[in-house]
Amino acid sequence: GMIVTQAREPLFYRDLGVPDTVNGRFDLLLMHLWMVLRRLKSVDGGAELSQALFDHFCIDMDDNLREMGVGDLTVPKRMQAFGEAFYGRTAAYDLALTDRDEALAESFCKNILNGQNIEKAHELAAYAREAMAGLARADRAALIQGAWRFPAPQAAGSAA
Repeated sequence: GMIVTQAREPLFYRDLGVPDTVNGRFDLLLMHLWMVLRRLKSVDGGAELSQALFDHFCIDMDDNLREMGVGDLTVPKRMQAFGEAFYGRTAAYDLALTDRDEALAESFCKNILNGQNIEKAHELAAYAREAMAGLARADRAALIQGAWRFPAPQAAGSAA
């Protein structure tokens, strides 16, 4: 719920240039999911937690498609496309973290901002780095209980 709530924060769309479209919202949701999954994998027992969160995400996506009226024959194809998007983006984001500072902004520009507005992508990357730093400070108990919070998007954007 925290991930979805954060990805729906209007400031991302109004101030950070994320397209307020189904794809833009999905891409922002994936970015937040990626950050949380990365952190969960680094704690004791985190691989299981990470998998459980990903499974919950997939079930939720499946349910949402069905609620939107997507037919039973089409849902698996859409879920496969979602999975490919998730794995492609997370691989790109993970690689970008091992590269120069500019790489994460470039990856966000390409995958979230439709290849436009590198300045806003820098602000989004600053936000992501701040969020990941906050996640890194959260101990295992806080992560498991969801007793941590994402930073406010404008705080990272205004600091950039």
